[in-house]
Amino acid sequence: MAPYSLLVTRLQKALGVRQYHVASVLCQRAKVAMSHFEPNEYIHYDLLEKNINIVRKRLNRPLTLSEKIVYGHLDDPASQEIERGKSYLRLRPDRVAMQDATAQMAMLQFISSGLSKVAVPSTIHCDHLIEAQVGGEKDLRRAKDINQEVYNFLATAGAKYGVGFWKPGSGIIHQIILENYAYPGVLLIGTDSHTPNGGGLGGICIGVGGADAVDVMAGIPWELKCPKVIGVKLTGSLSGWSSPKDVILKVAGILTVKGGTGAIVEYHGPGVDSISCTGMATICNMGAEIGATTSVFPYNHRMKKYLSKTGREDIANLADEFKDHLVPDPGCHYDQLIEINLSELKPHINGPFTPDLAHPVAEVGKVAEKEGWPLDIRVGLIGSCTNSSYEDMGRSAAVAKQALAHGLKCKSQFTITPGSEQIRATIERDGYILRDLGGIVLANACGPCIGQWDRKDIKKGEKNTIVTSYNRNFTGRNDANPETHAFVTSPEIVTALAIAGTLKFNPETDYLTGTDGKKFRLEAPDADELPKGEFDPGQDTYQHPPKDSSGQHVDVSPTSQRLQLLEPFDKWDGKDLEDLQILIKVKGKCTTDHISAAGPWLKFRGHLDNISNNLLIGAINIENGKANSVRNAVTQEFGPVPDTARYYKKHGIRWVVIGDENYGEGSSREHAALEPRHLGGRAIITKSFARIHETNLKKQGLLPLTFADPADYNKIHPVDKLTIQGLKDFTPGKPLKCIIKHPNGTQETILLNHTFNETQIEWFRAGSALNRMKELQQ
Repeated sequence: MAPYSLLVTRLQKALGVRQYHVASVLCQRAKVAMSHFEPNEYIHYDLLEKNINIVRKRLNRPLTLSEKIVYGHLDDPASQEIERGKSYLRLRPDRVAMQDATAQMAMLQFISSGLSKVAVPSTIHCDHLIEAQVGGEKDLRRAKDINQEVYNFLATAGAKYGVGFWKPGSGIIHQIILENYAYPGVLLIGTDSHTPNGGGLGGICIGVGGADAVDVMAGIPWELKCPKVIGVKLTGSLSGWSSPKDVILKVAGILTVKGGTGAIVEYHGPGVDSISCTGMATICNMGAEIGATTSVFPYNHRMKKYLSKTGREDIANLADEFKDHLVPDPGCHYDQLIEINLSELKPHINGPFTPDLAHPVAEVGKVAEKEGWPLDIRVGLIGSCTNSSYEDMGRSAAVAKQALAHGLKCKSQFTITPGSEQIRATIERDGYILRDLGGIVLANACGPCIGQWDRKDIKKGEKNTIVTSYNRNFTGRNDANPETHAFVTSPEIVTALAIAGTLKFNPETDYLTGTDGKKFRLEAPDADELPKGEFDPGQDTYQHPPKDSSGQHVDVSPTSQRLQLLEPFDKWDGKDLEDLQILIKVKGKCTTDHISAAGPWLKFRGHLDNISNNLLIGAINIENGKANSVRNAVTQEFGPVPDTARYYKKHGIRWVVIGDENYGEGSSREHAALEPRHLGGRAIITKSFARIHETNLKKQGLLPLTFADPADYNKIHPVDKLTIQGLKDFTPGKPLKCIIKHPNGTQETILLNHTFNETQIEWFRAGSALNRMKELQQ
């Protein structure tokens, strides 16, 4: 057996791995650190400029901003094939960020790789495991106690492998990134679907699964299908009750939840300058809800102002020098162009049950009456990674101040989630009065937005309405109640509606009655986008990785119910997949929440076998119209999906899932791919996939396949068996054959398309991307 150091050297040579500090020395004009926390890791605009010039000369055309940043990070800009929507790009991201729920599996996979240190600056952020129950401080203490084993694992793994660790209570990952790590021109990947939030600072920030993060942390070029570019031209300016949130709510209504798939949404035009930096981040954040690869804004004075206020004036000055590379070229081409006049944009509210069902606030009451949606608002919730900036809290406080002046408080329950410890400390210092309105301040964490909400005011199954400033409103997402009608809107609209207590209230035209009996109308809120003084950083919640981690140990107990070391998946046996049983044929929308629920299941994110007990429990079975009820083909009895999958695995029966459109939309959670692989699944066949989930399936050795003819979905029945042929000659672009075997003995043949490239086919043959990495070490 070769020494470990030699294995690593071989791996680096085989995969073209860069050494840790190579990128650090490339910026010759000025050495400016990426962040205060990594003083020896520098921004490399010189390399970005060099690569852009190489690509521009090759393509001989103006470039969009998205193309400049993406192509500026190519591993081999001189010879990389570049064709939007077709070629696969090999990229060198600048950094990695992981939230605690996904970091567990990512770090477990990194440990399995055998590497000693991460190859790029990386961070872990503890924000997902804190359940909202009674209020910030108590909830945080409870979370630290309940999750001590997981937090200790992440802290020690971070220390061992060179990853910065943000402790519980520090804030939501995306707000922390915006405050400390995002900058114009950065290419950042994060193990959370709302990583695009960083586009508000002019970066290309992309949500990925943990296996992708492991590739980048291992120094391996990261693959991304060359994205198309959707341009959104903004004219006019925001005013009154209209907010940045309304821009993305409008775009979601236009493009729907899959209209951005395979594309970067690039905002441009004169209207951009009327939006604050954090407002741009809001818009980019919720771009995940249209399936976009990411979203981005061009560098401007609003970003410069934010960088300076957050202690990064040196980055702003450097960005000024390279500004030509941080904005789109005049005359660049977009694959699709949308135009929005901000001066005409009205406040919007989207929902229920899907974030692309858009309504003007002025009309939602009438629509709700017609559809039979509950009009009374039980809870208003502001905050989340989408809307928890200083400006957001200020605009909500401006609404609250008016209500309090007339003796009013919220008719609905009201909660506030600060985006970070810095935001919490600063708004507390500056006297924001949201508590006086009856609000409960929750911990600096995700909380109810991801289902971490111990809700007590209703019973499960009770029909009710909530309004939030969050980003998603899938069935049962916030409180596990499928009858909760959740609507998403801006924080100031949430605040106004919580005061009125009804969806029928339109703050632009309707009146409230004060305690003195006099009617009054709320004025449109106005607030500072940034504090007049400096931000108050609050408590220090960051743990630096030590310079010498040789004595650091990372322990995972073999009896733990929260953490489990990973065993490699089995390799492909070289044969076609014959007589696959259909575990479930899914009817309608199937998000990653349906495939691998969050909420109470988050505690098992580091234990693959335990969390696999939630596999597809939210998906609707077309055979009986029920969730978590499928027929066992052997016993003919109906039972839970995970139990049936385990039965098949125990008896050596390989299985497949049949899905509908945009299968796997929503979160980046790779557990939705790991679980079916762990329980014996071999393929997922759908009409179409969401980008991140399709990649996650490939990474774990599964076959994500699509019907060449979407109508073939109707040819397959849950009692059929499938054989997938052509795997011995598995090549990019060549469809596979599927033989449908009906119980009556008849057969049909259909074609299945795929998007595998040569590298991804190697993942499949090896059993997973991680297995392939290990093969290359030997």
